[in-house]
Amino acid sequence: MKLKNLIINATSMFYKEDDWIVMTFWNSLYIAFFLLPLGINLPTPFFVISIIFGVIMMFRSDKSFILDNKILLLFPAYFVVMSLGLIYTDNLSSGFDLIQRSLTLLLFPIIFLFVKEDATTVRKLFDFLLVGLLVSFCFNFFCATNNLLQYAINDKEGINTFSFIERLIKGRNYFFIGSSLSRAVNANYISIYILLVLSYYLKNKLQTRLQMVVIFVLFLYLFLLASIAAYVILAIMAILLIVNIKDKQKKYTMIIMFMMGVFLFASNPRVSDFYVRIKSFNETLDYENTTSEKSRVLSWDASIKLIKEAPILGYGVGDANDVLIKKYKELNYTFNHKNKYNSHNQFLQTYLQTGIVGFGILVSIFILLGMRMKRSRNEFSVFLILFISLLFESMLVRFNGIVFFSIVIPLLLKKRSILSSRIIRNEQ
Repeated sequence: MKLKNLIINATSMFYKEDDWIVMTFWNSLYIAFFLLPLGINLPTPFFVISIIFGVIMMFRSDKSFILDNKILLLFPAYFVVMSLGLIYTDNLSSGFDLIQRSLTLLLFPIIFLFVKEDATTVRKLFDFLLVGLLVSFCFNFFCATNNLLQYAINDKEGINTFSFIERLIKGRNYFFIGSSLSRAVNANYISIYILLVLSYYLKNKLQTRLQMVVIFVLFLYLFLLASIAAYVILAIMAILLIVNIKDKQKKYTMIIMFMMGVFLFASNPRVSDFYVRIKSFNETLDYENTTSEKSRVLSWDASIKLIKEAPILGYGVGDANDVLIKKYKELNYTFNHKNKYNSHNQFLQTYLQTGIVGFGILVSIFILLGMRMKRSRNEFSVFLILFISLLFESMLVRFNGIVFFSIVIPLLLKKRSILSSRIIRNEQ
C-alpha cells in the first residue's frame, strides 16, 4: 500500500493537461531539471524535446503575448552578438561548438514569450531540481564512502583496526570535500542549484519534520561541496535575513546562529586552506604550483590585460580562450596555461568573446533583473546568487550553466516573478 501511495505521489508531480503538446513541454523540462545535478549529458535529450514542443506551442499561440515581456528579447540579442563573433574568429570549430551549446539562450526566452504558465507549474521545476539534488547527494555520498573505504583497505603495510581508522580519518578530506564529492557535475554548479532551491523554499516557514531533514541535507551537501563563492552568497543571504527581523530577541538569536554557522563553515578544510593560500599571493613569484584560488585571480588578471588590448570587438567566440591561454604563457602563469583555464568570470569571458556590445547586453540583463527583484529579501537573494555566481564562474561556456541561465532568468524577468505566490500569466 505504501509503495502504491509513493507511486501516486510521484506521478502527481508531473504536469497534467488535456493538451499533450503542453504536457510534453513541461514534463520534459521537469525531467531535465531532475537530471541537472546528476550528470552533464543526462538532461540534454529532455531539453531538446522541450524545445521542440515549445516551438510548436509558440507557432500556435497568440503572437500578442510578446508585447508583455519585451525584456526577454535581450537573450536572443546576446546570442546574435555571439554569432557575429564568428566573423572574426579563426578557430571556427570551437566557435561553432559554443554557439551550438548556446542555442537555448535564443530558443527558451522566445518560447517563454508565448507560453502560459502559473506559479504551481513553475514551482514544480524547483520540486524536481530538489529531488535531483537529494538523489545526487545520496549517490555522491555513497561513491565517496566507497572510495574512502577502498583507500583505507589498500594499505600495503597491512590492515589492523587502528591503521584502518587512521587512514579513514586521513583520507576523509580527499573524498568528502569539494570536487572529489561531486565528479559528474562541477561542485560550483551543484552549489548554485542548492542555494536557489533554498531561497525558493525558505520563503515559507518549515512545518514538517521531513522539510527540516531536507533542509539539513541541503546545508550538509553545501558544506561538503566547499564552494567559496557559495559560502559568500550564503553569508550575504543570512545577513539580509537578520537585518529584516524586527523582533530584537529573534534577531539576537539569529545573530548567534549566524556566528555559529560562520564558525562551522570556516572549519571546512577547503576554507582554511583558501586563507593560507591567498594571504601569501603577493609573495609568490613561481606560478608553476599555483593553487586553485590563485589561478582564479590570475585568470582575471590575464583577462583584464587582454580586454585592454581589444576593448571594442573582443577576440571572437572561438578565439577568446585560445588568446587567453597564450596570454597565460606570456605572463608565465604556468598552472593556468597547463590546465587551459577560461576567465572564471562570465562578464570577463563575455567581453573577451564579444567585446563591449555583448558585455553591455549581459550587464543590462542583470541591471534589469536587480531592479525587478529588489521588491523583497527573498527575490533579492536569488539575484545575488545568480550575479555572484557569474563573478566566480564562466557559466555560459558549459551546457549546464547555459541552459539553466536561459530558463530561470527569463522566468524571473517576466512581469510576475516565479518566486511569487501569485498566479503568473501572460495576458493580452
